Amino acid sequence: MVAVKGSKQPRLKVVPYRPMRQALIFVISLALVVCAVVGSYFLGQWQGTDNQVQAIVERNQLRTERVEHLTELERLRQQVVNLELAAKVDAQAGESVRSEVRELKQHIAGLEADIALYRGLMAPNEDERGIRIGEITVNATNVPGRYRYRIVVQQVATDHPLLNGAARVQVVGRREGELLRVPLYQLSEELETDDIRLRFRYFQNIEGELMLPSDFTPEHLEVVAESTGTNAKRVEKRMDWQI
Repeated sequence: MVAVKGSKQPRLKVVPYRPMRQALIFVISLALVVCAVVGSYFLGQWQGTDNQVQAIVERNQLRTERVEHLTELERLRQQVVNLELAAKVDAQAGESVRSEVRELKQHIAGLEADIALYRGLMAPNEDERGIRIGEITVNATNVPGRYRYRIVVQQVATDHPLLNGAARVQVVGRREGELLRVPLYQLSEELETDDIRLRFRYFQNIEGELMLPSDFTPEHLEVVAESTGTNAKRVEKRMDWQI
């Protein structure tokens, strides 16, 4: 062979030809690749299964917590309802107690007035003989501006003959700053005239309900009672408007 000057010649190596060895190497390489693929598949399956199991556990835990929270929420709602109901019951009970106290006070006041009346009737003083204006009471009702009144006119005497006469009642107050005297019959449905007829031996009650105008402010009540006959007498009494 003629060598060309200036060019590099590669080195050559002579090896024996072994076809079985090459086939074995190919088979081993293929097996390693297959094992790697199968291992990766099963590893992925195992990781996926583990993640799925963990997700199921977390889901069940969240469901359990949700049920617990719903139960607690329902318990709190029921507690609020019970508290509201208890508050209503307490308010109603308190109002009932206050109403009973008011009624008892009114009843006691009426009994005290009756005792004073009977005491005066049974044991009169010399200076008080004849017609007299006894207890005057005015109580509020549940209707704004409506009041219940009671005026006792009595005869102070030892033998108590039949007494005849008349009484007049006025409610004195102000409307827009102006002083007014309003006859009771104009405010009460129980009366028809200004003169209230009196006819009794021991006492007579003038009672009923009156309705005040919304623009009228009462200040006091004036009662005038007058008997007729041989021992005629005229008496007056004033009660401040304190309900």
